Amino acid sequence: MSQITKEERKRIKGLERELARKERALAETAALLVLRKKASAIWGGDEDA
Repeated sequence: MSQITKEERKRIKGLERELARKERALAETAALLVLRKKASAIWGGDEDA
């Protein structure tokens, strides 16, 4: 079995934190796109904006 060094653990933790941040940003973007589409359907508007 291989040992994970302290530096590797730190790097993994940083990468996991970055991934979580990007996942949250992606979820927020998807939610905003859905809301924009719904608002456009209700009130009309420019779909390409």
